[in-house]
Amino acid sequence: MKIQNYINGEYCDPVNGNWMDNYEPANGKVYSQIANSDSTDIENAYESAKAAFSSWSNTTIEERSRILLKVSELIEANLDRLAQAESKDNGKPLSLAKKVDIPRASANFRFFANAITQFSSEAHESVGLNSMNFTLRQPIGVVGCISPWNLPLYLFTWKVAPAIAAGNTVVAKPSEVTPMTAYLLGEILTEAGLPPGVLNIVHGEGPLAGQAIVEHPGIKAISFTGGTKTGEHLARTAAPMFKKLSLELGGKNPNLIFADCNYEEMLKVTVRSSFANQGQICLCGSRIFVEESLYPKFKKDFVEKVKSLKVGHPSKEVNLGAVVSQPHLEKVLSYIQLGEEEGGKILCGGSRTIVEGFEEGYYLEPTVIEVFDDQCRVNQEEIFGPVVTIMPFKDEADALAKANGVKYGLSSTIWTKDMDRIMRISKSIEAGIVWVNTWLNRDLRTPFGGVKASGVGREGGFEALRFFTEAKNICIKYEH
Repeated sequence: MKIQNYINGEYCDPVNGNWMDNYEPANGKVYSQIANSDSTDIENAYESAKAAFSSWSNTTIEERSRILLKVSELIEANLDRLAQAESKDNGKPLSLAKKVDIPRASANFRFFANAITQFSSEAHESVGLNSMNFTLRQPIGVVGCISPWNLPLYLFTWKVAPAIAAGNTVVAKPSEVTPMTAYLLGEILTEAGLPPGVLNIVHGEGPLAGQAIVEHPGIKAISFTGGTKTGEHLARTAAPMFKKLSLELGGKNPNLIFADCNYEEMLKVTVRSSFANQGQICLCGSRIFVEESLYPKFKKDFVEKVKSLKVGHPSKEVNLGAVVSQPHLEKVLSYIQLGEEEGGKILCGGSRTIVEGFEEGYYLEPTVIEVFDDQCRVNQEEIFGPVVTIMPFKDEADALAKANGVKYGLSSTIWTKDMDRIMRISKSIEAGIVWVNTWLNRDLRTPFGGVKASGVGREGGFEALRFFTEAKNICIKYEH
């Protein structure tokens, strides 16, 4: 099977004729070929998007909303097919793709289909100056969207839905590691009646296709989700060109557990927040800090729960499937080794798992490392796999210092019943998102993003629609 580009409403091969192997994580075998596009394909996609912009940007809000709602409905109608493709391409359990990834992709289109009908501008009457100011919010033009491999269709649609809802046309690149569901989305876009050229999907590697999007002078804004190092490079390229940038980057998220928490609920959710999607979610609580008095009990119970998690083929009833690729598996294993070298103690896991019948698959035991220095590398650097560290803290001040003692600031979780403490920590913790007595509880109306090395800007709700539009102030003076 060949995963082609989707340009001007049609599937097409890369101009250069180059293809890449696409591996199935569950068995380590090649199962398709991906278009390895370059700047020529990006230019073709750009020209298509540019030609479509005038008509699409002048389409009524109602018409745009209707088409986005149709896309949402078709994603729902194709739930099983898309979930199977996502699981096969990414290695995540099929049950997770059915329950979370594909429904959320549908919800993204549905949300922004409705949000654009409620997106309003402002007006200000200047009394005494006999003037009225009002603000137009206009689409930017052709924009670029680059999405990651961990939540492929979920995060791809999170970017392209608000971009086209706001009246832009798009050149989008999904991750070359997990391209399948973005490829299948092209069929849905055509069936939904999205005009050719409004959304163009180009596959390929970051240094070729991704770089061509970022440096293209006609692409006026870039929305990117991925690693911090890549984000740094992207910013250096785009900033001198004065492009609008939204960067959702890495995370090393703290999970602060106080002794007065609802213990059973905390334990259940902490297991999930540590290892959901094989720990390959930027929001996973990868640094667990527990109040000293509770720490011995937590350590015993948490390790026991983690040991009971089932790792296996994604199509089966398992808790963890395969990690996304062989290079990523090797990276995660190297961090586990580093944890031991730094003096950490592996409490469970730490090794590759062999699944019968799928011996070449990329399976890894969920791993818990007890650390004794919160500044050690496994506690400071993003691992992005089924690995968490645990460590006790003395008091609230110590917990906050440890939580903030990294370069990242994406999300955080707090477990306590003390409302005063909740307010104090929520205000002082350096993170774009604070969950209290819950995790991954998302309302699509709320702003999403991080601080420090976790990114720039916010996605979600009207924040996304603001990013994908330009504000223009118009001042009219009138006779009194």
